[in-house]
Amino acid sequence: IERGEGISNALAKHPVFPSMVIRMLSAGEQTGNIDTMLERVSNFLDEEIETTLSGLMSLMEPMLIVVLGVIVGGMVVCMYLPIFNLGNIVSGNG
Repeated sequence: IERGEGISNALAKHPVFPSMVIRMLSAGEQTGNIDTMLERVSNFLDEEIETTLSGLMSLMEPMLIVVLGVIVGGMVVCMYLPIFNLGNIVSGNG
């Protein structure tokens, strides 16, 4: 930018920014409405982040339930296994 390049050209050199953002900024530079376009880019990125987070949260909930189920099931097995072994020992099978 210090060398006179536009913002879109400077950001295009970095793979961090999506191509849609670069195109939107380029259009804003050409029309002279860079402030409006930056606001639209901000809204676009906010919506993209919200969509990604909601997708991750919808995947995390079932996984968390399964993990907690395995933990509780393991605790139940650990509690009742000695009782069953004691029953076998008392009956003479163990």
